[in-house]
Amino acid sequence: MKRILVTGGAGFIGSHLCERLINEGNEVICLDNYFTGSRKNIVHLIKHPYFELVRSDVTMPFYAEVDEIYNLACPASPIHYQYNPIKTIKTSVMGSINMLGLAKRVKAKILQASTSEVYGDPKIHPQPEEYWGNVNPIGPRSCYDEGKRCAETLFMDYHNQNKVKIKIVRIFNTYGPRMHPNDGRVVSNFIIQALNNQPITIYGDGSQTRSFQYVDDLVEGICRMMGTPDNVIGPVNIGNPNEFTILELAERVIKMTRSSSKIVNMPLPKDDPIQRKPVIDKAGEILGGWSPKIQLEEGLEKTIAYFRNI
Repeated sequence: MKRILVTGGAGFIGSHLCERLINEGNEVICLDNYFTGSRKNIVHLIKHPYFELVRSDVTMPFYAEVDEIYNLACPASPIHYQYNPIKTIKTSVMGSINMLGLAKRVKAKILQASTSEVYGDPKIHPQPEEYWGNVNPIGPRSCYDEGKRCAETLFMDYHNQNKVKIKIVRIFNTYGPRMHPNDGRVVSNFIIQALNNQPITIYGDGSQTRSFQYVDDLVEGICRMMGTPDNVIGPVNIGNPNEFTILELAERVIKMTRSSSKIVNMPLPKDDPIQRKPVIDKAGEILGGWSPKIQLEEGLEKTIAYFRNI
């Protein structure tokens, strides 16, 4: 049994990770400030004898004896991270400093949940880990993009200077049950609009592409990354390389929900990436042949069922 700290543990991805770690027989400390996370996501774990819920903020120091840390805390959808951009970048930067300091003190292994947003609006397609990205440092998305880029820098510097055992994964678009219903992300937006027979809003002409990975595939990937030898630090792309246009996604959601929704086009937000697709060769090599198992049709069925229920 390991004692594991998950920051952002009551969030969409964090709650699935906590569940997995508990089921594997670990002791889990879930730390969350409930800005985008919710007790509902982890309420089924609260009475478990080896699950501990702490309401706190990663921008404040936290002290605990732990073996591993998964640093997931940070709002990840534009609506939420642009609501308070200063707080967003503080979460990435000060949160990383606090968690890296904890890892250094207790000699814990620590994983940073970075993002495909470090590639910005990419000039190279698909995106390998070696690509440095095309990010606007003063744009409306920069609080998130640059915050995560700075977090990666901090992780590398703590590793190089203080020999902290680090792992970095770059997470591509992820969807599934427990997504925040009002997070403004494309999958949840489309499903909720379709279930309510409301117009489905596509920003731009819908030709921009994304690759969507189901949350279970992501959790499998990051758990495997944590289990790699200490000399494997990343960054490693974790995503599904099957690429879809936003229009294709909207049409598929309408069909699967049997919705009467019509598609409405809106102006494309500033700095919104035109295309996004991971190169996952490194993940396959490093993570024991990891690749996404759940494709869009199956994943959407589970996600639609979740949103119908709530």
